[in-house]
Amino acid sequence: VQLQASGGGLVQPGGSLRLSCVASGFTFELYAIGWFRQAPGKEREGVSCIMYSDASTYYSDSVKGRFTISRDNAKKTVYLQMDSLKPEDTAVYYCATDPPSFCPVWFESLEVGHRGQGTQVTVSS
Repeated sequence: VQLQASGGGLVQPGGSLRLSCVASGFTFELYAIGWFRQAPGKEREGVSCIMYSDASTYYSDSVKGRFTISRDNAKKTVYLQMDSLKPEDTAVYYCATDPPSFCPVWFESLEVGHRGQGTQVTVSS
């Protein structure tokens, strides 16, 4: 199982970035994929999750309305479109799977099975 996250960078407050998570080594269309972030000195925070069955989506309250998660099963890729970025969104962002297995409960435990290497997002003027 491999997950490779990319798309991070430096952006001004109010700007946008799109993160990608490319998967390989497993049957991608049968797995939920989640994004979480980790900032220095802070606890892991769940950001978003997308189910495999009906592509239903879930978001933390801190990003709801600003971030959009989507998946392209043909490309084995999950995207995280991040708009209206704030300085507090600064963190390393990771994609993960198995767990999450069932998105509605994942935010409670934030247990992570397989994850990628992470991509740095910095929001600063």
